[in-house]
Amino acid sequence: MTSLSLPPIDHERRSGALIERLRDRDGDVALLVTDLTDVRWLTGFTGSNGWVVVRGDRVVLGTDGRYLDRARDETAGSGAEVIAEQVAAKLRERLVELCADASGVELDPVSITHAVWGQLAAELPIEASTSPIGELRRRKDDAEIARIEAAAKAADAALAEVETMLLATADEPLTEHDVRTELEYRMRRHGADDRSYDTIVAAGPAHAARPHHEASRRTIVEGDMVIIDVGGLVDGYHSDMTRSWVIGEPTAQQREMFELTAASQRAGLDALRAGVAAVDVDSACRDLYVEAGYGDWFVHGTGHGVGLQIHESPFHSRVSTETLVAGDVVTVEPGLYRDGVGGVRIEDLAVVTDTGHRVLTHAPQREL
Repeated sequence: MTSLSLPPIDHERRSGALIERLRDRDGDVALLVTDLTDVRWLTGFTGSNGWVVVRGDRVVLGTDGRYLDRARDETAGSGAEVIAEQVAAKLRERLVELCADASGVELDPVSITHAVWGQLAAELPIEASTSPIGELRRRKDDAEIARIEAAAKAADAALAEVETMLLATADEPLTEHDVRTELEYRMRRHGADDRSYDTIVAAGPAHAARPHHEASRRTIVEGDMVIIDVGGLVDGYHSDMTRSWVIGEPTAQQREMFELTAASQRAGLDALRAGVAAVDVDSACRDLYVEAGYGDWFVHGTGHGVGLQIHESPFHSRVSTETLVAGDVVTVEPGLYRDGVGGVRIEDLAVVTDTGHRVLTHAPQREL
């Protein structure tokens, strides 16, 4: 098995950056963080139940009694205080005590249910506010990029081994399930903690035409177009990559689809740099398809941010209003799909820089 050595994440620096940003608020405002991904980013706590209150110079993590020792261990060095209660009602009382005399309590409504919002609003001066952590999370630091890159390397290595098996299906037939299982096992052997998402193995004129097909027991056979979308997970950080194949000799149409998609993806990568509108990255890929008469075969956005979540800002799409910043880690993944024909998608993961980008996924896309 592969052993990983990763740089530590400086959660105390993150807390400091957030506290500094909140100093501009009018009055004695508290920030309540209930999104567990934001809680993890801020404190390092990975449990399934918790919230954070940021008020003044204090960062307080609340969780239930099951997680007390774990929370103390995971947040050590973060500057966060930890409180825990075994009874949910008592933990809510502690939250109210922390915020009771605040002039306002900012909370992102996207991160909480309507019922819980109503309960809190009855006891606290809750104000709907977009979480500032989302913007801070976009700019990945070196420690985060190291984890994403380690996850990508695990997927690269696993795919290199499984590709040999895939291309030998005439001698030893494989199902989509077989390929998925081998990939996920081998990623772990190469250092991943887990898969990043449900690995996609889509083969043939029907399944490869579905961008998010779930692997089935269908046998991969000669003539199939095959799409494999695979990513690893390392210390909570995701990777994402897609490669495509034709089993055996490609038809003229299959070759055209591959060549066009490869050109589209290169155009999208070439467009990546800080200051570029995400919609322009989408257009760089999509315009080639439209000009070739395949515009309606491209049925999804061109890419998305990746980090502690597999899909996060920014999103490359025809309706995006976001602009890339240095430190964004994003995919570029154009594809063509048509039922009865199949599909092709090529996806790489890259970190955006002031002058361009650096690709983090390195498994070669086999040329036809």
